[in-house]
Amino acid sequence: MASTRSELRDGMRIDWDVPIKMDDGLVLRADVYRPEKEGRFPVILSYGPYAKGLAFQDGYPSAWQRMVAEHPDVACGSTNQYQNWEVVDPEKWVPDGYACVRVDSRGAGRSPGYIDHFSPRETKDFYLCIEWAGVQPWASGKVGLNGISYYGINQWHVASLRPPHLAAMCIWEGAADWYRDMTHHGGILSTFWANWYDMQVKTVQYGLGERGPRSRVTGEPVCGDETLSDRELQKNRCDLGDDILAHPLDDDYHRGRSPVWEKITVPLLSAANWGGQGLHPRGNFEGFVRAASKDKWLEAHGIEHWTHFYTDYGVDLQKRFFAYYLKGEQNGWDRQPRVQLQVRHVDRFVERHEGEWPIARTRWTKFFLDPADHALGPEPPRAAASVTYDALGDGVTFISAPLERETEITGPLAARLFMSSSTADADLFLVFRVFSPDMREVVFMGAIDPHTPVAQGWLRASHRKLDSKLSTEYRPYHTHDELQLLEPGEVVQLDIELWPTSIVVPPAHRVALTVRGKDYEWQKATGARLSNFKNELRGCGPFLHDDPRDRPAAVFGGKNALHAGPGRESYVLVPVVPPKR
Repeated sequence: MASTRSELRDGMRIDWDVPIKMDDGLVLRADVYRPEKEGRFPVILSYGPYAKGLAFQDGYPSAWQRMVAEHPDVACGSTNQYQNWEVVDPEKWVPDGYACVRVDSRGAGRSPGYIDHFSPRETKDFYLCIEWAGVQPWASGKVGLNGISYYGINQWHVASLRPPHLAAMCIWEGAADWYRDMTHHGGILSTFWANWYDMQVKTVQYGLGERGPRSRVTGEPVCGDETLSDRELQKNRCDLGDDILAHPLDDDYHRGRSPVWEKITVPLLSAANWGGQGLHPRGNFEGFVRAASKDKWLEAHGIEHWTHFYTDYGVDLQKRFFAYYLKGEQNGWDRQPRVQLQVRHVDRFVERHEGEWPIARTRWTKFFLDPADHALGPEPPRAAASVTYDALGDGVTFISAPLERETEITGPLAARLFMSSSTADADLFLVFRVFSPDMREVVFMGAIDPHTPVAQGWLRASHRKLDSKLSTEYRPYHTHDELQLLEPGEVVQLDIELWPTSIVVPPAHRVALTVRGKDYEWQKATGARLSNFKNELRGCGPFLHDDPRDRPAAVFGGKNALHAGPGRESYVLVPVVPPKR
């Protein structure tokens, strides 16, 4: 069994494999990095499955190499020996008087147990770890949560339980709603989680022992001192992909892995990525708007998913926030505007502050679909028209005339479409796009994919039922609690959410809406890959919807038609933001 060791190195006191006993008797393991001097320090805590002993450079070499090459400030001021995927570098936090606690979640890294991601059991573990940290002799009693993705997602969940020692949290490019943000986009199954499980969790499951990697710092097995058989490992983890598939509607399984917004009252900083289409923007915006916290801030940026958390820009922002709430420093954070945006241009980002989200001065602008001309225009067509496409194919694109002036589009989008199908259901994949004057598509380095389109949305037609209380014109909210199958040939109204985005469109460029029957592809082949994903990156990263069990051709094949004209005004609603006066 693991034993706790303590040593002084690199200006820190490090306690390895500290035991944290759960209420069911299971012992989780944590590493604690704190100042050498005696004292009580505020805590920055993270809890997750990526193995506290696995160095960023070893587990995610392609991401690390790209990041430090393009952003040298990430590697400056640190030996980088303690860098881990998606959590803080203690060498940049401990000198500022913080204790950094990394907990291997149940069943992962050096913590034994059964893996069941985002389950109520995991959330309870997280709660107990926060409360454990809050009463340690080296702790001030104030605990902050900080981390990317998994280490951000589960912050929303645990904050719903209101741990007494939780004083602030920074959710960096997370997600929130297990159904809408993560597993079912518009009701369509995402295969991301099944593939992620194979590549990023099973590879660091507790019990790999001698068969797994070793820590470059301690030399010990990253995945525990026990070496279990493949059969034993399988018994100790859920079947994540099949579990998700078995819950096609938003039921208790999903709700138990999602936030309770009205119970979240802790001060928070929510940081989104414009290019995180498929996982990482929606929950950050939704959380900022819907959490009951009085003290809450939103930040939105671009480029790679793993980058700005570690750059000086991101670290400085996090430290200002936590210094105010965990240390009580009067550093002016209380005067920080509630919204900080890195507004995206085709060639750069420009920082701007706002007071709210969505931006109050937004001019909600409808671009109407004209099936006869495949056009997007300011007025609906006067005569009825329709266009038909293969229900599992590349779909149809509606494109605007060249824009007369520079136009900023920042905020959530929505589409209202009138459609019919030759079968009982249909999946619609919407892509909001920008084209240059010579008709080249403008794409971006996204959170994962280097050719990410401006915005995306999804809806399964049988999931078109809206929640009347939560829906707004610019953010339709679907209940996903029952199926409303189609009658072949029946025209129905679909209101479709497209996730928030930001782009300043230059004059003479065009905007477009593509309605597809499958995932967007920038090109059929790109050669772009990352070490932690199975698939080639062709525009959607790993956030695909290609499980034939969820989309059988007998149901989702055939032909779809889009309709427009009097009484069937189909449009995309676009958040046009005028300059500040």
